[in-house]
Amino acid sequence: MVVLPGERVPIARLLTFLEHGERMAHLCAQSQAALAPDSKARRFLTTQARQEAMHAVVFRGAIGWLAPRHLGDAPFLPALEDFRRLLTEALERGDWLESILAEQVILEGLGEAILTRIEGGLEKRQAPFRRLRRVLLHQEEAHHDFGRRVLERAMVDGHRELETLRLRTQDYLALTDSMVLTLCDLFETIEEDASAWAADVRTFLPVWLTA
Repeated sequence: MVVLPGERVPIARLLTFLEHGERMAHLCAQSQAALAPDSKARRFLTTQARQEAMHAVVFRGAIGWLAPRHLGDAPFLPALEDFRRLLTEALERGDWLESILAEQVILEGLGEAILTRIEGGLEKRQAPFRRLRRVLLHQEEAHHDFGRRVLERAMVDGHRELETLRLRTQDYLALTDSMVLTLCDLFETIEEDASAWAADVRTFLPVWLTA
């Protein structure tokens, strides 16, 4: 794999951000499984929790290979902690739909957007483990699709909480924007536009949710 010396640390720090997101998703999916309204959703979320834990381990291994001295050197992202707080509050009050919105739709949408762009760069650099990378991206897509389907069913069923969710979406999106823009320096180092990455997240959202 051809990675320029100046790219190793910023890529490793981006992966550290993803690792933290995967660990948060792992804990969230475990809590969501207990709230799931049916056995099918419960099985999916239990599987997702295992997959998120595996993703975190994979990212940590990649970070150690790229920049072992910077292992654990995460960007300072207060917005990620604020996102975690809002999500935890939703889970604690048993708000199933808000937890799905925050985790599977918005957070997984952000992860999918970032992984898709990173994958393009890794392909250009002829990176190894192509099959494993594809598996991770496919699983992220599956988690995101699950969330979209849950919200779409809720819309069809006419849940009154949906108007509240539309408003809540703006709070979560403001935090994801802040996360990405905080990483601006890292994006610039690898010649990527942070604002384009932030905009990507919205392409993964249902149109009715942001209308």
